[in-house]
Amino acid sequence: MLAPPVPVVADPFHTPEREELQATARRFVEDRVLPVADELDKVKGEIPRSLLDEMGGLGYFGITIPREDGGLGLGAFEYCMIAEELARGWMSVGSIIARAQGAGTGVDDPGRRAELLRRSAAGTWIGAIALSEPDAGSDLAAVATRAVREGDEFVITGRKRWIGNAKAADFLQVLVRTADPEPGERRSAGLATLVVEKERDSFPEGLTGSPIDKIGYHGFVTWDLEFDGVRVPAANLLGEQGFSDAQKWLNVARVHTAARAVGLARGAVEDCIVYLQQREQFEHPIADFQAVRFRLATMAARVEQARSFYQHVAHRLDQGEPCEREAAMVKLLATEMAAEVTGEGIQLHGGNGYTTEHRVERYWRDARLTTIFEGTSEIQQKIVADRLLPRSPLG
Repeated sequence: MLAPPVPVVADPFHTPEREELQATARRFVEDRVLPVADELDKVKGEIPRSLLDEMGGLGYFGITIPREDGGLGLGAFEYCMIAEELARGWMSVGSIIARAQGAGTGVDDPGRRAELLRRSAAGTWIGAIALSEPDAGSDLAAVATRAVREGDEFVITGRKRWIGNAKAADFLQVLVRTADPEPGERRSAGLATLVVEKERDSFPEGLTGSPIDKIGYHGFVTWDLEFDGVRVPAANLLGEQGFSDAQKWLNVARVHTAARAVGLARGAVEDCIVYLQQREQFEHPIADFQAVRFRLATMAARVEQARSFYQHVAHRLDQGEPCEREAAMVKLLATEMAAEVTGEGIQLHGGNGYTTEHRVERYWRDARLTTIFEGTSEIQQKIVADRLLPRSPLG
């Protein structure tokens, strides 16, 4: 007697619209992103402006911007889904879309805000986010860059570090300290966000920068910035809850990072499937050897697990849930998975994996960074643990 058939359960997140959106992104990556990445990553080149313009035409800079403002009017789910596809080609392409999505548009003037939203959606208002400093990375409450009010302007003085796309950007969104905390207040009190508008490929008066030479994450330049009396209109103050605003933004950013990590790991798995069937040893494709097959199977299973988790958290974000704990969990799980799976991909390529002749080394270099930015794995563990285990008064 046969066992009853296993019921087929439809993917609860699948819709025809999402399927079409994903298919378009996959074709774009295969036809346009991968050839550019293969050429430019080796020489630490930047994403060509022409490619950014194509992404703007596809709506990728306005995925979460309302349709009435020129965007696609979609949610965190679609934003992360497209980011996974783009990162499978080149992580920086999956990252650059986060520099738009309406960032830097929270000004009070409705007309100006509408203009910037349209520009953001079209990919002509792409920014850079300046949060970290030499002594304030994981500990953003320690931000020391100062903004002093002088009439209708703020004057910014200080130093920011790890600012990707800073020179090429149309604006910088800068976390600054406008006041010192009062006795008994949290250290994060007095932080605010200012938008520094600028010309592309240049810095405004009072701002200088030095490129940071990285081992990966090429496609845009990462900068160490020095603010020395940079003047910004007071109207460019986005809010005086800079720390809490940054924390809310980081929830989505961490799920976005999980999606990018899945894209990188998926790239390693897909490339290994091809390579293992082509590479022959002992008169057989190495895909015939059980040890290799089992290793690949485990890699693929871990990618699917992480994808399901980030989709679940993205869906909950779209339902209006804060998901701070879950965002930290999925960022931790997916990025550690990606670092390990891409490393396994190098191993399955053997000596060829340790060359720049195959993409798997690029996926590994970029995946290693995902465990660090948007909060290190250790910071994610702290966030999760603090919500599971409240500290005792003596802790």
